[in-house]
Amino acid sequence: MKRMLSALLTAMILLSLTACGGKTEEKTGSDVEALKSEYGFQWTDPSAPILNDKGASEISFTIYSSKNASALDYNDMKIMQDLFADTNVTVNWENVSESVYEQQKNLIFGNADDRPDAIYHAGMGAGEIIKYAKRKMLVPISDYLEYMPNLAKILEDRPDIKNQLTNVEDGKIYSLPRVEEMGLLQYPNILFLNKAWAQQAIDAGAVSGISAADLQDGLSLTAAQMESLLNYFKDNDMNGNGDAGDERPLNFVYNNWQGNQCDLYGMFGLNDNLEHRVIVDGKVTYTVTDPRFKEATNFIADWVTKGLIDKVSFEQSQDNFLANGKGAETYGAFYWWESETVVSNPENYIACAPLTGPDGEQTICVSNNPEISTGEVVVFSNCANVEVLLAYLDRYYDPLISAQVNYGPIGIVYEEELDANGKLVQKELPEGITSDELRLQNAPFGIIYLSDYAWENVVNMEPRAQLRADRLKLVAEPYVSAGIQSCGNLQFTMEELNTLSNYEVNFNDYVRTNLINWLMKGGVSDADWDAFQSDLSGKVNLPSIQQVYQDAYDRLASMS
Repeated sequence: MKRMLSALLTAMILLSLTACGGKTEEKTGSDVEALKSEYGFQWTDPSAPILNDKGASEISFTIYSSKNASALDYNDMKIMQDLFADTNVTVNWENVSESVYEQQKNLIFGNADDRPDAIYHAGMGAGEIIKYAKRKMLVPISDYLEYMPNLAKILEDRPDIKNQLTNVEDGKIYSLPRVEEMGLLQYPNILFLNKAWAQQAIDAGAVSGISAADLQDGLSLTAAQMESLLNYFKDNDMNGNGDAGDERPLNFVYNNWQGNQCDLYGMFGLNDNLEHRVIVDGKVTYTVTDPRFKEATNFIADWVTKGLIDKVSFEQSQDNFLANGKGAETYGAFYWWESETVVSNPENYIACAPLTGPDGEQTICVSNNPEISTGEVVVFSNCANVEVLLAYLDRYYDPLISAQVNYGPIGIVYEEELDANGKLVQKELPEGITSDELRLQNAPFGIIYLSDYAWENVVNMEPRAQLRADRLKLVAEPYVSAGIQSCGNLQFTMEELNTLSNYEVNFNDYVRTNLINWLMKGGVSDADWDAFQSDLSGKVNLPSIQQVYQDAYDRLASMS
């Protein structure tokens, strides 16, 4: 995987450009001076190449990356070819499937003689970064920010991002982030209702308190009204196909990252999420210790028992859920980000506000899905000319480049001409291809910076993303309880990581096993709930887990 410099170089230049070899604390600038004089290395002018033509032919990098099965080889992607044309930095991409990467990840780190220069889509957790940083295997990127003007400016303007990247063991940054902020990931569930079916229920007198005029986006239903609707959907041949048993009253994908069951707990004032962990007024809180969790679980389990929630919801994959939504209408109501992805006739569905529970509680649940992803790219300390590679990767954080890395290049996904507001605008889709397919084929994803400035000045949101954002303003954001924050990216010490390693898997398994059993089998008894709480405090050791998250959160909050 390692590159070789040309034999035409003098021995002095060769020595000046050899591998970094872990030399991260002793930069003298001699390497950079040689790069500047011999290869025209520059990093301050974003419109100029990083290297001259000699550098393009004699210096190259190997980057190992997983990729989506639908994507082109990164070497063949137009955006990568355009980046080479703009920078003169030669990158040889070694693509593997996501499953192969997971299998080979440890082997790559363990083979010092045959490592790439960097890993893209690295998926590095805090513990892995601490471990490999201590072994001097990773480049401390924060030592090289002078060659990364885009990232340096981001970290200066956004200390919250910097704090989420900083290794608490030594105060350095060892990975490059992905930042895509649209305000969508925090609210991965929107409740959609079949308005034609609801109209039939209203006409039949099956539900009270709502009229045909109410059946529009933003409809707010009580739990009792929703139960009446679901009962009507279950008992009648709503799609008129002669089969009164193929209707699915309420559907979701249990424990999926989006379109899951969590918002049902909002009927009881709980801001639940897949980890059952949320920040409430600065305190790390676990919903599974709240008595309202028991009440909500029994209420939801009753809907399952009555057939109002399709039991398939607890077994199906995301792909099954999406496939079953197409064709003849069978979904009376479902949770997802947008109806357009799920059903063939999305115009037949309206987006509803969170359900109001028996005691008048109405809240949207806040997920821990982060819009700032850490550990996306790491660079190995054996990388030669690391300043050049980091200057190249820094170009990805230019919003114009970020948009193309994330969605696809100008000329394929975006028009050559900007719109009247000076922003990138998407081309019409080629016939016979979806926007997902076009994007997956032509966009490597990975490290980007798309935040408010980009959306306001550089690129238009995808139409469906804008649709989600508009819907969330209507049916999600007004229903976030005061004092609620997601518990996203936190940095841990090695001691804290060891505590999580010792206990957190058991905690997750214990909660998952009990919860699915309760929901599918009629609920939880008082005795079983008491035993569950005792185990959480005892053998599962939730207090230790909770303390680790609280300490990490307090540390992050103190930096703000």
